[in-house]
Formats: sequence, structure tokens, C-alpha cells
Amino acid sequence: MFGKLFSRKKLKEPVDLRGLKTDMHSHLVPGIDDGAPDMETAISLIKQFARLGYKKLITTPHISSDIFKNNPQIIQEGLYGVKKVLEQENINIKIEAAAEYLIDEGFSNLLVKGELQTFGDKYILIELPYFNAPPNLYDITFELQIKGYKIILAHPERYLYWYGELHRFEELKDRGIYFQMNMLSLSGHYSGEVRKMAEKMIDADMIDFLGSDMHNSYYMDLLMKTLREPYLKKIVDSGKLLNHQL
Repeated sequence: MFGKLFSRKKLKEPVDLRGLKTDMHSHLVPGIDDGAPDMETAISLIKQFARLGYKKLITTPHISSDIFKNNPQIIQEGLYGVKKVLEQENINIKIEAAAEYLIDEGFSNLLVKGELQTFGDKYILIELPYFNAPPNLYDITFELQIKGYKIILAHPERYLYWYGELHRFEELKDRGIYFQMNMLSLSGHYSGEVRKMAEKMIDADMIDFLGSDMHNSYYMDLLMKTLREPYLKKIVDSGKLLNHQL
């Protein structure tokens, strides 16, 4: 599945993101996770998304059992505040909120209670720990699918404990799990290894969604530079991304 890498020569013109229509991974509800620290930053970032041609944002605050103990009420109340300011400033872009769920010891309890934030056609965004994969990953994903959830795995290119075990990613794809890549992974921002993995996944046609994973103004500056990466153009022009369906 993994073939020869594509060229990395920088593009003369930035990639046009208007065809994506929707960004489905960001942290724009101010002050509730490690994303936008305040309303001013959140609104500034949203304005930039509008200038890039996005029509809709699905922001996804972190939910984990230890650090980010958010819940639907906290998230939706924060979203209401953002929407209110957008309306006051006449910023014409839709915004919704779901969540980015860490598969940790507390996730099973949320699943049992049915307290999961979804978007689109019952999509749920999950992330894995960065040090090792959860031992119950296949059980959790199977249970989610039995309950009708469509699983999107956030930034699979960043889980480097599987860097030499590419069949792990193929197994997840075979199980019907969608993959969402961070655009910034193509800039080398996270690491050179993450960039290589991202490129390999694009070459192997494994990516279903692109996300900004936007957190702050520094991330936006990096995104603007990433627009000249040839691999970004390759995946955007592939016609295989599903962002526009959300």
C-alpha cells in the first residue's frame, strides 16, 4: 500500500482550500482546553478561516478523563458565546462543536452513558495516546460501530509507536475507520518522522478528511506556510476527501 514518495518542492502558488468547505478539527472554544485562550483569539482565527474560503467550522475541544474534563454542556455554552460574537461582528461562517475524545480509561463510561458529541452523519472524532496504543482499541472501536457511530481517527500520522508497523494502520482502515490528517503535519511542525508518515499515507490513499487542528495564532501562521506544500495540493486535488460532505 505504501509506495514511492511524491516531490517536496515548494509550490509557487498556495493551495486553494475553498473546495474543502468544512474544517472538522480545531480548538476554537476559548479557554476550555489548550486551544484558543480567549475570545479575541478565537474570533481572529475564525475570520482567517473565512478568508481562506471555508464555509463551515466544526470545532472539537478535547475531552479526556484527566486533563480536559469537558462535557457537552461546557462545550455548547462556550460555542454559544462564540456564535454570539460572530453574529455581532457579521462574520458569515457557520460553526458547530463536537469533541476530540482521547481513548483513555474514562471513555468507556461516556460511551455507556451515551454522552458523546458527534457531527455530520454520526461521526465521532477520537485520538489515541501518544506513547502507546490503548490495549482495548479494537474493542472500543467495535462497540462504537455497533452503536452506529462512524469513527474518524484524528491525525494517525502522529502515532509514531506504529511508525515501523504500517500494517496497524491498514488494519484500522480495513475495520472501516476514517483517517483525518493534520495539514500542519506536512510542514514538519511535529517532526520529520510525522511528515514522512503523512506523506506515505497520502501516497497510499489512506486519508479521508483534512483538518487544521487549529489552536492559536502561531498554528495559523504555520498553516499559511503549509499552503505551499506539494503534498497538500496532492491530497486536496485528489477528489477523495470528504470534508465537503459535512
